[in-house]
Amino acid sequence: MKKTFRGGVHPNEKKNLSCNEALVPFDAKGEMVFPLSQHIGKPAKAVVKKNDPVLVGQCIAEADGFVSANVISSCSGTVKAVEKRRTISGALLDCIVVDNDGQFTMAEGIGEPRDPETMTNEEIVDAVKKAGIVGLGGAGFPTHVKLMPKDPSAIRFVIANGAECEPYLTCNDRLMRESAPAIMDGMEILLRLFPNAEGVVGIEDNKPEAIAAMKEAAETHPRVRILTLKTKYPQGGEHNLIEVVTGADYPLSKLPADMGCIVDNVGTILAIGRAVLFNEPLFRHVLTVTGEAVNSPKNFIVRDGTNVLELIEAAGGIREGMELKKVLAGGPMMGFALASLDVPVVKTTNGLTCLSEDGSEKAEKQMTACLHCGRCTTVCPTGLLPQFMAEAAEMGEYERYEKKLYGLECVACGSCSYICPAKRPLTETFKRVKAEIMAEKRAKAAGGQK
Repeated sequence: MKKTFRGGVHPNEKKNLSCNEALVPFDAKGEMVFPLSQHIGKPAKAVVKKNDPVLVGQCIAEADGFVSANVISSCSGTVKAVEKRRTISGALLDCIVVDNDGQFTMAEGIGEPRDPETMTNEEIVDAVKKAGIVGLGGAGFPTHVKLMPKDPSAIRFVIANGAECEPYLTCNDRLMRESAPAIMDGMEILLRLFPNAEGVVGIEDNKPEAIAAMKEAAETHPRVRILTLKTKYPQGGEHNLIEVVTGADYPLSKLPADMGCIVDNVGTILAIGRAVLFNEPLFRHVLTVTGEAVNSPKNFIVRDGTNVLELIEAAGGIREGMELKKVLAGGPMMGFALASLDVPVVKTTNGLTCLSEDGSEKAEKQMTACLHCGRCTTVCPTGLLPQFMAEAAEMGEYERYEKKLYGLECVACGSCSYICPAKRPLTETFKRVKAEIMAEKRAKAAGGQK
């Protein structure tokens, strides 16, 4: 049985800034902006128009394809526009803009209890689909698709990802401490879909309070066990978590279901429980606002569509006398810098990290030629060869990058960049090359369809 995964690094956790801050519900005051693409797959299709009234829990954009997800309003008010807006990714995307009336009036039927014992498995999956639930760990894969593997009886493990290995972020830690029974309710619903599976909740050992809370909640759930994981980044990566839980090597070509596993973030599992048990769609989630530059780091229960700047102000704003160098969506390893703070949080935004120092800027000044030390290879959790991938990228050898070096399998965890003594921007390079290769593939596919 494996106790950990290969590779990985140990960055400064910085979780002490916010880990003792309880989850606080936050109701936005300004307008709410809902991008039609908050998930992997095809953007949703707006079903409201300008001047239409909306309520909390109302579907305002419907999934437009198999891999797509509904978009749910988190406020009540009036549709101000359906137009392109700058989003948290930096891209201009189609968005529904709602003039928030501040009343947060619920749509009819939202929050009403229902008995899952009266529902078929198909109805449970459909409830998850209608709720617009996606992976809240950051990837944003539509959850209902994940719950429909070819052979449900072949699923051996339903894994709740509570690792939260990203530095600074603590919202899932707080969620497990404060809502462990509700997470277990969601897990029981998932286990009903997969009758031969064992439920496993994986939590890094730097979260003792969360481990204790989840163990206590699991006492009445015989099919669920709590697995304490070694604290090492990126322990929360799906690939790494599956290897530790199953004890088996995870080939690059396989999907989680091929390994007999379904993996969901603990927040996603809680959302599944709320959708099935209380007819509550996904319109809010947990999020950490943290960093040395913010005055009072907080863990929020935030409504999707809330403005980033409004959230930072709710955490006390920027410390007096301190310069805000960078704000990251997420943490410093896998997060990305925001070009503007006047953007909305989306379903997959799990953190806002406000930094007084720009690590990338500092690294750029210290960068040298590759030292050929091989450290990037030793820490890569996927078993890739970052040194040679960077070489192929710089030379424009994209076929070699993809076919021989398996560069598209890079999960952009940032471990190679973190460990590199030459301070080379390896992860940024790999993100760029992957985007270029995928764009070329899409262009070729579109050309072939004409």
